[in-house]
Amino acid sequence: MIFDIDNETLPREELKALQLSRLQEMVARCYETVKFYQEAMDELEVKPHHIQSLADVKLLPFTKKEQLRDNYPYGMFAVPRDQVIRLHASSGTSGKPIVVGHTRRDIINWGQMGARCLAAAGLQPGDRLHNAYGYGL
Repeated sequence: MIFDIDNETLPREELKALQLSRLQEMVARCYETVKFYQEAMDELEVKPHHIQSLADVKLLPFTKKEQLRDNYPYGMFAVPRDQVIRLHASSGTSGKPIVVGHTRRDIINWGQMGARCLAAAGLQPGDRLHNAYGYGL
């Protein structure tokens, strides 16, 4: 089953163009707003304008868990904190907690992604799903 017919049935070239546009926007936003990514990209001598194809994702730095901890609590946020409407954080039992902030748009995107995944698994309007995942603390 298809949840979002317009986006899930794009011709391959249109899909790749959309993915590239979104990748370029995200890289530019992270470079401009998150000191960690600016420094990491500068160290690799990569600037946002170097991302010209989807294959260029290999030029970008990886983010490791320790870097998330090193920038605790809000150093990895790409938006001002007043735009963050939901926080998720680890317990920090193995070090500093890891904090993830979500904007209103992130929550909408997350919901749509979840709906697309469930539709791809065969769920349809009217079906019931029991999410039995243990969230712990």
